[in-house]
Amino acid sequence: MYIVINNFFVSSRIFVAVWAMCGYFITIRMKKNISSFIFLITFLSLSFCSCDDGVTYSEMKDRERGAVHEFIVEKNIEIITFDEFVANDSMTDVSRNQFVEIDDVYMQIVNNPKDAPRARKIEDGKTYNILVRYYEYNIQEGDTISTNLFSSDPDEMRVTNTSGTYEATFTSGVMSSIYGNAVPTGWLTPLKFLYFTRKTDNLAKVNIIVPHSKGTITAASYVYPCLYQITFQPEAMYDYD
Repeated sequence: MYIVINNFFVSSRIFVAVWAMCGYFITIRMKKNISSFIFLITFLSLSFCSCDDGVTYSEMKDRERGAVHEFIVEKNIEIITFDEFVANDSMTDVSRNQFVEIDDVYMQIVNNPKDAPRARKIEDGKTYNILVRYYEYNIQEGDTISTNLFSSDPDEMRVTNTSGTYEATFTSGVMSSIYGNAVPTGWLTPLKFLYFTRKTDNLAKVNIIVPHSKGTITAASYVYPCLYQITFQPEAMYDYD
């Protein structure tokens, strides 16, 4: 939205040029070649937009990638391949600050209670309510955006596993009050690897670096990456008790 608004106000010359060309083609060429008319108008608009002083979407993505790279270097993060991750029993070595890149999301599994009594994954075809504690940090700006670590109640999201594809919606909490019910798709990346237990001293916990394309609606609009620290705990249900 920002890019559209910015270009709209800055590029008044687009309107003038396009209007002039409209007059010419409407009176001379429209009857002969309407497709050429549409193509040229589109081309002129894009050409003038590229000359604006506003930041383009491509430039914003470049800034985002640069911010993530600087963060990785600054924090001495070791990036491992997915094959290395699988070979290590789908774990990351926290002592070496390892993250694995999966579909543009960088993930560090801090704790995965797979050996805890009654711990289990979200089974295929099942839907569970998961309580989450989280911290959201804008990597590009270096600012904390939101957290519920000091709230009396955790956020709650309803998660469904359909043949290995996870979907989720927020049903309550800070994230839903800020961004609505849609769970960022980047949050779903860890779910297929995690085991869940209600033991508060052994909860599933991850750190993830999420690009704008898999982040909140605000991150997607303004193109910035976020670091999330998330702890997952299934709501009280008989098969997790």
